[in-house]
Amino acid sequence: MYIFRAGVVGAGTMGGEIAQVISFSGLPVVLKDVDQTMLDRGMATIRRIYQSRVDKGKMSAGEMASKLALVAPTLTYDGFGDVDIVIEAVPEKMAIKKQVLAELERVVPEMTIFASNTSALSISELAAATRRPARVIGMHFFNPAHVMRLVEIIPGLETSQETIDDVVTFAESLRKIAVVVQECPGFLVNRLLMPYLNEATYCLQEGAAAAAEIDKAVAEFGMPMGPFALMDMIGIDVCQHIEEYLYSEYGPRMEPAQLFAMLTAAGRLGKKVNKGFYGYGGETDEPVLQMIAGFSRASDSAFSIERVIYPLINEAILALQEHIASINDIDMALIAGAGMTYRGERKGPLTIADLIGLDAMLAGLEQFHARYGERFRPARLLRAKVRAGHLGVKTGRGFHEYA
Repeated sequence: MYIFRAGVVGAGTMGGEIAQVISFSGLPVVLKDVDQTMLDRGMATIRRIYQSRVDKGKMSAGEMASKLALVAPTLTYDGFGDVDIVIEAVPEKMAIKKQVLAELERVVPEMTIFASNTSALSISELAAATRRPARVIGMHFFNPAHVMRLVEIIPGLETSQETIDDVVTFAESLRKIAVVVQECPGFLVNRLLMPYLNEATYCLQEGAAAAAEIDKAVAEFGMPMGPFALMDMIGIDVCQHIEEYLYSEYGPRMEPAQLFAMLTAAGRLGKKVNKGFYGYGGETDEPVLQMIAGFSRASDSAFSIERVIYPLINEAILALQEHIASINDIDMALIAGAGMTYRGERKGPLTIADLIGLDAMLAGLEQFHARYGERFRPARLLRAKVRAGHLGVKTGRGFHEYA
């Protein structure tokens, strides 16, 4: 099915940016919210993105006007009678999303695809609340949506292959890299990133290194920014919510560092309030240092780049083991969705494991497991690869094959 017209429900930051991406591709899009202030803010976001392109000489004022004309802001569902796909970008609460889908079902055509921009909630549960589960799918854009090229496509248990194919084609028409991910808590990128962010927070909490020191080491390793700068940008409360959800689903290896809850309780939610792991504007990080001082210092705690990166790579191996995504898609997702590089080149976690050596990876994880516990239990597939002599680049075969 070709998509001629789209709808976006929720005009917050993500909804506004998704609507801009759709209009930039040349498709008309209806942008709905229940609040006029939010709708105005969403339209302002779209204008700001286009104005930036005009200011940089990438677009003329006339082209900007024609693109803006493709976006129809509304407080009702009146413009949804002929949309081919609706992307909901409402708050991350299952009850709200189910309510929105129920409302949409009464006004959109029978063949309309329902896509959810959720970053973690169950697509199958959302689909079960509708009369068209075969047409419900996850379509997870990354923030900022007009910049980030990755879109995770997440089928539910009853999503049809036709729907998957249509949404992959649609995402590619938006000039995005579409990666199909089997449904699991956290999907793919968030599932892999959170153990890394969590372990960095354990290092900080235990006094193993300062936040700036860890951020600098991680940036030198190849991530576009350090974990604490990233978490301040995402929002500490958001990180805490995702960590607790993954802990409830995956158990001990995802147990959150206590510092997340302490920062959230203290209102240090990140850049949006000028204070998180770091202080911004007139704020400082002194309260965070005081929180850290209140923890008992772990005599055996030490920071290393391996300690924070190995949990991410191990989770990538677990995702492969569970058939969540293919080897190439896992690598591409972290390159496109997290900007991952290694030694100055764009490399994903499974390629990095091959370059390090799977035997070295396993030995490192086993040492960390003995020292820090279940967060580092090596994936069964990693053990199997090492036993089979598939050690990576040095043996010509690991997760990838090498000439």
